[in-house]
Amino acid sequence: MVKSAKFFFAASHPVAAGHFPGNPIIPGALLLDEILLALGGAADGPVVVKSAKFFRPLRPGEGVIVQFQSLAGGLKKFECRLSGGEALVASGTIETGGVAA
Repeated sequence: MVKSAKFFFAASHPVAAGHFPGNPIIPGALLLDEILLALGGAADGPVVVKSAKFFRPLRPGEGVIVQFQSLAGGLKKFECRLSGGEALVASGTIETGGVAA
């Protein structure tokens, strides 16, 4: 089963002013945080990011769609793409449930 979620970083997001002035991008840590929040109720316990790869910068004002696919052993694969396009922003695996943080 594939679960998906959409989210958007407003052009006025506070991170846009300082990361980086004149050429703002959404930091990978903030993007990962939103991905984990989107996973939400699908997690049964602690969540650990096992791997993450970033393919292109995400800019304030851009929206994304993240899809999760369950794998064996409590792993979930994610792919994060620009909404309205095919551009891959990030992908990786997350381990959920029964894992010590």
